[in-house]
Amino acid sequence: MKFFIDTANLEEIRKAKEYGLIDGVTTNPTLLAREGADWKKQMELICKEVDGPVSLEVIGLKADGMIEEARELVKYGPNVVVKIPMTMEGMKAVRHLADMGVRTNVTVCFSAAQALLAAKAGAAYISPFIGRLDHLSQRGMDLVEEIVAIYGNYDFETEVLVASIRHPLHVVEAALAGADVATVPFKVLFDLAKHPMTDLGIESFLTDWKKVFPDG
Repeated sequence: MKFFIDTANLEEIRKAKEYGLIDGVTTNPTLLAREGADWKKQMELICKEVDGPVSLEVIGLKADGMIEEARELVKYGPNVVVKIPMTMEGMKAVRHLADMGVRTNVTVCFSAAQALLAAKAGAAYISPFIGRLDHLSQRGMDLVEEIVAIYGNYDFETEVLVASIRHPLHVVEAALAGADVATVPFKVLFDLAKHPMTDLGIESFLTDWKKVFPDG
């Protein structure tokens, strides 16, 4: 499974890179706004910082507008993936962009039917938002399992990019379901390494070491 980091913060991206934990980045207008910087400059810096895919989002609602925005976004780097909303206008844009050789990430997906349309349209990625479904008392991971099964039935090349991840268990469940990518917030990425028994084990080893080698 590939890990993307869901952030527009350069410090977080660089720190995650130091540990060799990320394969790409996903951003959105909200994340970019939080940085309080020139968003165009911020996108440019992110694309230069990361070797893997960087998802940048359009804000238009009509296909023609999305396509024009996409033409501008891909200028930030060859690793740009254009985030397109899951609407019929969005699917029209995805098909046009796919024919142009532009990779797209269809976002705000909440059903297997939507994921099927995105794959048919030629999306490079589909982003089911599992955390938001969980908040509505629906099991978001059920959607991931359905999409993985459908894509497997027809050998779609669209990758399943699990989004709206809230905690480490979401990542583990996504991996068990066979998702291709998990895009995670910075904190969740590092929470994956934590376990109280690991801390206790290390503490125990160090205590025993001091008993055997008190001066070591």
